[in-house]
Amino acid sequence: VTYNAAMGALGATAIGSGVLLFNLNRTAAYANMEAEGLHPADYPFPQKKMLGTFDHASIRRGFQVFKEVCAACHSLDLVYWRNLVGVAYSDEEARAMAEEYEYTDGPDDQGEMFERTGKLTDPIPRPYANEEAARAANAGALPPDLSLITKARHGGVDYIYALLTGYTDAPAGVDIKEGLNYNPYFPGGSIAMAQNIFDGVVEYEDGTPNTASQITKDVVTFLNWAAEPELDDRKKIGAKAALLFSSLTLIALWIKRNRWHTIKTRKIVFNSPKNWGKSPFDKSK
Repeated sequence: VTYNAAMGALGATAIGSGVLLFNLNRTAAYANMEAEGLHPADYPFPQKKMLGTFDHASIRRGFQVFKEVCAACHSLDLVYWRNLVGVAYSDEEARAMAEEYEYTDGPDDQGEMFERTGKLTDPIPRPYANEEAARAANAGALPPDLSLITKARHGGVDYIYALLTGYTDAPAGVDIKEGLNYNPYFPGGSIAMAQNIFDGVVEYEDGTPNTASQITKDVVTFLNWAAEPELDDRKKIGAKAALLFSSLTLIALWIKRNRWHTIKTRKIVFNSPKNWGKSPFDKSK
C-alpha cells in the first residue's frame, strides 16, 4: 500500500508539474518576460486551424504592405516574382511588377555586366546591396530577411503580429537608449526598428479598411505564406491521407472480423488414446 501510494503521489506530482509548465509557457506574463519578452496572445489566423487555409486576398494585400512599408529595410530573398502567380496575382500582374525594377545581369558577349528589366524568374529585389550597407543605413542594426521569419521566431504569426502592434511608451524606471524603441514583446524590451504601421499607412485597392490592425494582419499573413507556401497543399494531402487510411483501417477490421472468425473461434480438443502408455510395437492384446 505504501509503495502504491508513493508511486501515485509521484505520478500526480509529475503531471501537475507538466500542466504548470505548460500554462506558464502560454501565459503572457511570467518570471523571465524581461529577457525573453511577453508571450503573445493566440490570434485567430485562419491558417492556424487544422483544416484552415490561407486568405489569399489577405496575402495580396499583405504583399502590398510589404512593398510599400517593409521593403525599404527588409529583404525577401527566398521569394521570386513567379511565386506570386496563381496565389495573389495573375501572370500579367506579376510580370508588370517585376518590370518595374532593374536587375544586374551578364556577362554579355563582351564580358560586361548590364542592366535589364525584371522577369518572373527574378527574386524580390533587396533594399541594400550587402550586409555592410544595411548596417550603415540602420545605425549598426541588421534588418533580418523576412522569407522565413514566421518560422524563425518562437510564437510564429502570433509573435510577429504582437510585435508589430505592441509599440508603446516605456514604463517608469525603464531606460531606453537613444535610437531604440520600447516594445515589451521583443526580448529585452528595446528594439531598433521603429513603429512603421499606422492607420492609413497604405491604401488598399479593394477598399478594405486600412486600420493598423488590418494592415498588420495582412502583412503577417503574407509573411506566413512566404515561409510556408505549401501549407494549403500539405493540409489537402493530409486530409486525403487521413481519409484513405481510415478507409483501409475499416476494411482491415472487417476482414479480421468476418474472414478470421472461423479460425479464431475454432476449438481444438485433444482426446488421448486409451492405451497411451503401450508401445506401438507390442502386438499383444
